[in-house]
Order: sequence, then C-alpha cells, then structure tokens
Amino acid sequence: MVEYIDIWKAFDVPVLKGVDLTVQTGETLAIVGPSGTGKSVLLKTTLGLIVPDRGDVRIDGKSVFFGGARELRSIRRQVGYVFQNAALFDSMTVYENVAEGLGEREIVTLGRREVIRRVVDALEHVNLDPPVVMNKLPSELSGGMRKRVGLARAFVGRPQILLYDEPVTGLDPVNTALVHRLIENLDDELGATSIVVTHDVEGALAVSDRVALLEGGKLRFVGTPDEFRAAPDPLVQAFLDREAAAVAAETMEIE
Repeated sequence: MVEYIDIWKAFDVPVLKGVDLTVQTGETLAIVGPSGTGKSVLLKTTLGLIVPDRGDVRIDGKSVFFGGARELRSIRRQVGYVFQNAALFDSMTVYENVAEGLGEREIVTLGRREVIRRVVDALEHVNLDPPVVMNKLPSELSGGMRKRVGLARAFVGRPQILLYDEPVTGLDPVNTALVHRLIENLDDELGATSIVVTHDVEGALAVSDRVALLEGGKLRFVGTPDEFRAAPDPLVQAFLDREAAAVAAETMEIE
C-alpha cells in the first residue's frame, strides 16, 4: 500500500539517507527511533508535505512526487493525517475542524445532514460527546480532547491510510492508553493501513504488526514486536530498557 523508495533528505545536515520501506495493505507499522533521526520527516513525505532530495513514495502504486498535481490530490483523499500537536484551526469549532477532514468536494456532494451525521459518528468513535463539544473552540478543550478531535478529523472521511505523527506526545498515562486503544479500534474497523511515528516504544509494540527503527537516517531494524523485543542489537535493547524505566517511574508517581 505504501512504498518508500530510496528516500534521501537533508536540511542543514543529512536527515534521511536512502530509506527503503514497504507497508503492506491493512498493516499497522510503528516507526521509532532517537529524536532527530527523521521519523516525522519520513512520514511527511508520504503526502508530499516534505519533498525528498531523491527517491519517491508510492501509494497503492501511484507516485506521490512524479504523478502530477491531480494524482497527488487523488492520493491525499485516501489518507488521514494525525498531526503531532493536533493542528486544529483555532478559529473553527470542533464541528468545523472535524468536517475539514472530508474535503470541500465531499462536503458539497454529501450535503449538510450527512456531513453532520459523519462528524457526530467520528466524535463518538473517539469517546467525545458531540452535543457537548461540537460548538466549542479548541482553546476550550483539554490536551487529550484536542488529540481526539484530531483523530476524528483524520478518519471522518474513512481513509484507506492513516498516518499518526507522535499521537501521544504530552499526554498523561490514562489518555495515552486511550489513544492507543482508539488506534487499534479504528484500524480494525476501517481495515486501514496505518503508520505510527512515536517515541512511546511499548505503546508502539502494543498496536503494531511490525516495527521499524530509524537511526542516523537509515533503517536499523524492521520486524515484528516479538522480534524487536528479542533483537540483540544494543540500540534496540537500550530503547526497551529506557521504556521499562519510564514505565516504572510513572507507576511510582501514580502510587
């Protein structure tokens, strides 16, 4: 469903150095790695939000960078994107923000009644009460609620592909667990192909079919969660040890 082909990208310094990665239809792939290693940059190339210096991304066989503007618009209609900080429009209500996920053409085609029905359904799926939140502005919501509105916007159009950029950053343990359950439930219900960029290794292992470890702009490991846990690579083990320490610290704080 998604193919990254020899992706190179540099800003002041090289960030991605020839990444080749295939994500199968219906699969959930988690991308983990040290900060600044290019995880979010790679994710943004999926929709052409960042243009690589070399290489291509193909969605269901269609080129993101060499297929032209019309093909790119068609590709983007198949994809829902959950931004790291929700990226809601401050001046729009929750209803308007979620409806944006349908796109102008679909909003016109569906009509107001069906758009409202879909927005209500999307909000209920992320455990938000539509009558309570639909007319609120993002500033009136908690961080966890804004994250869930971002999730609702990403899947309201029933996309084939869902992209999550650090979906649990800044959330407390309760909301982190909630978002992970939502990712699992949405993927199961939609049958979507999902890519999750995250710093939360244990969460990634819980929701993914495979895990990719990016380090120094290159893929260091790709495999199942069980293979990741058993990998002798010292960087993999360092991630697991750090995560275990973080979980223990959180548990002590809760107690």
